[in-house]
Amino acid sequence: MHSFAPEIILITILSLVVFSDALANRLKIPSVFILLIGSYSIYTYVPMAVPIDLKLHFDTIILFCIPLIFMGDALHLHFSDIKKYSWDIFYLAIVAVALSITVGASMYYLNVFESLTLGAYVSLFAINMATDAVSVQSILSRFKGISHHLKVLIEGESLGNDATAVIAFFFIGLPWMMSGTINAGDATLDALRVFVVSTGIGLTIGFSFYMIMKLFSDKRGEFFAFIIEAYLAYVIAEEMHVSGILTLIVSIIATKAWIDSDNEVLVEDEAKKVKSFMRKIRLSSIKATTQERLEYIYEMAKEFGYIAAVMIFFVLAEMANFEKLWQYKTEIFIMFGITTLIRAISMAKFAFIGDKIKHIAPVGVEGWFILTFSGMKGALSIILVHMIPNSFEHKEFFEVVTVGVVGLSIFVYGTTLWAYFTFFKPEVEKSIFKK
Repeated sequence: MHSFAPEIILITILSLVVFSDALANRLKIPSVFILLIGSYSIYTYVPMAVPIDLKLHFDTIILFCIPLIFMGDALHLHFSDIKKYSWDIFYLAIVAVALSITVGASMYYLNVFESLTLGAYVSLFAINMATDAVSVQSILSRFKGISHHLKVLIEGESLGNDATAVIAFFFIGLPWMMSGTINAGDATLDALRVFVVSTGIGLTIGFSFYMIMKLFSDKRGEFFAFIIEAYLAYVIAEEMHVSGILTLIVSIIATKAWIDSDNEVLVEDEAKKVKSFMRKIRLSSIKATTQERLEYIYEMAKEFGYIAAVMIFFVLAEMANFEKLWQYKTEIFIMFGITTLIRAISMAKFAFIGDKIKHIAPVGVEGWFILTFSGMKGALSIILVHMIPNSFEHKEFFEVVTVGVVGLSIFVYGTTLWAYFTFFKPEVEKSIFKK
């Protein structure tokens, strides 16, 4: 007898996505709430709707979903926005995350979680400081009162934050945690090597696909090209033992940046000035795609990202055990409180030092509030905690605490923002940057 497991799981995922969107629109709430609750309910109480052994196929599912999750968010960033707010994004995505992990790891000296080594603290906070692109986008899409500027910061941070957290986890925290010792100089150099090599590979692949896309001009082909690019960048980087996620993000953003540059409408005098050698090399007069087709590509990428997110939520449901969550409830609330406080402090720095730093625009109290509560955790945290070897004696603690923090962050942060924009913030688009 034939197995219809692939067909059944596809029906389940698509039905959940469609139902979640429809119900979210009716109730005026973020769809990620319904996706998360629906995924857990179906996986737990309707097992025939998910006829696959998630324990057996954990790695396959996770590795398949990663490129789809990050591709959509990377495509949504415009190169002009990245240039305009480059220092802001750099602070949020790299400096703030590195400081947050460092501050979190310092909890070791307060013995917050007994029997964990300093390396384990670094890993734990790297895992739980990573934000989730799909959850953030689902929440933000509901709110009309967030300025374009702030959305760029949040989206840019969600991508860069993830790349920084991944490097900190795989190349510093995890080796330190498993071996018990680490050479700080060697670890720093290795992290820099990973950053530079991953960025270089990403730029190379990004330019290659930008040129390839000049050979055809249909939106379906271009969309599939982006998917191929995302998977290829991830696989090549991982095979070279660098960061697949950073390489993927750089690759997609680079391709999109060159496309955006070609699609910019320039006045005649400016056009003459930019006819540089490099623009001739990349055949800028031949369009890789159009703005209209890019909108289609982004919408399709976003839907594929939701599908991948549902698969990760099924994995989360497999990991969730309410008996264990209750057993570790104190540790979960402590971790959630510490990570929230650290994020609030790091976002406060960004919010209020802008008028003292030339390249960073301050966002004020409202901007600080939104930035703080836009730090939902999700797919990447689940992926990272699953990558811890089974031989690690505290893996159960890491998994249960991470699952608890992910759930709390989505519902507490998401509900806080939803309540603010629903009851206290009129739906009028306006800049919240200080003049």
